[in-house]
Amino acid sequence: MGAGHAHKLYRHGVSPVHRLPAHVKLVAVFCFVLVVVATPREAVWAFGAYALLLAAAVGAARVPPGFVLLRLAFEVPFVAFAVLLPFVAEGPRTDVLWLSLSESGLWGAWNVLAKGTIGVAASVLLAATTELRALLLGLQRLRLPPLLVQIASFMVRYGDVIADELRRMRIARESRGFTARGPRHWGVLARTAGALFIRSYERGERVHLAMVSRGYTGTMPVADRAGATGAQWSYAAALPLAALAVCLLGWNLV
Repeated sequence: MGAGHAHKLYRHGVSPVHRLPAHVKLVAVFCFVLVVVATPREAVWAFGAYALLLAAAVGAARVPPGFVLLRLAFEVPFVAFAVLLPFVAEGPRTDVLWLSLSESGLWGAWNVLAKGTIGVAASVLLAATTELRALLLGLQRLRLPPLLVQIASFMVRYGDVIADELRRMRIARESRGFTARGPRHWGVLARTAGALFIRSYERGERVHLAMVSRGYTGTMPVADRAGATGAQWSYAAALPLAALAVCLLGWNLV
């Protein structure tokens, strides 16, 4: 984790949110999402309040709203699942236009859509204001199991390497006139996947031997020991604490 690694979700900036330590932002987002999940689904107004809180955080981070909205496409599979709930759920039914829908399914769909969308938006904001290397260091500071942090680090480092290897293999196939047109070509694609797996495995062995020869003993050194100030913790806590107040009010009004 000695070198930075840019990712497509990150947007370079100099806002106060960008300057917060990664582990502080991770804790703030985690607590915010927990509060959102704990909110009763009947408190519809509360989710509007959460959206406004997130909009304020996006503004403080100086991230364009369109940047966040475009990346909410990650939740499309959950949206598809939520759309099906009113049709397949059991219980009392109600008529909406010409459709007979389950009342519990409608509430369930709303629950998934509202909480899922807010959670994904918070995650997108975290990724947009935190470099991937900083996120890994933040997880390390939060005492996540070291092995998991190392696995995530290697995935980040060598994901692009493997993708580039796959691109070269595709170019090599196409330069020999190969174009996949149907099931009869699946065998070629399967052999390509097998060759990619073997090459990746061999590369991993070489990397491990190189690390061992340089003194690797199963743990990675902590590259950044700088902590967070009380002011930074207070600034980051504003979002989950405001959300907690909304959640408690929502439970009292339901």
